[in-house]
Amino acid sequence: MPTIFTQIINGDLPGRIVWSDERVAAFLTIAPLTAGHTLVVPREEIDDWTELPADLHGHLMSVSHTIGAALKKSYGSPRVGMVIAGFEVPHAHVHVFPAYEMADFDFSRVDPNVPAERLDEDLKRIQAAL
Repeated sequence: MPTIFTQIINGDLPGRIVWSDERVAAFLTIAPLTAGHTLVVPREEIDDWTELPADLHGHLMSVSHTIGAALKKSYGSPRVGMVIAGFEVPHAHVHVFPAYEMADFDFSRVDPNVPAERLDEDLKRIQAAL
């Protein structure tokens, strides 16, 4: 059975896609740490990021870098956080988000109740910066 990320990438589940190419997709999470929190995900379903082929890992990091620069530009944050946790979904992914303080890295502070309108605004904001 495909992971939830594969279902989002394939359009089987709704998602706010900010980036898509032949190897990687990036989309907004519905439970962000901060506004603009984006997940960068390889299309290939590999659970542990350490098992990604080196070229795919490099591309994933390159796209994460591009998304991070767009987030910093569009949100004006002093930093952009990047975390690879890997416990929530068995599909490698990178969390990229505007960071204003160290507390922004605390996953117990995610907001699971962000209005759809705000996520739509975040999508437009990030796409404009890309």
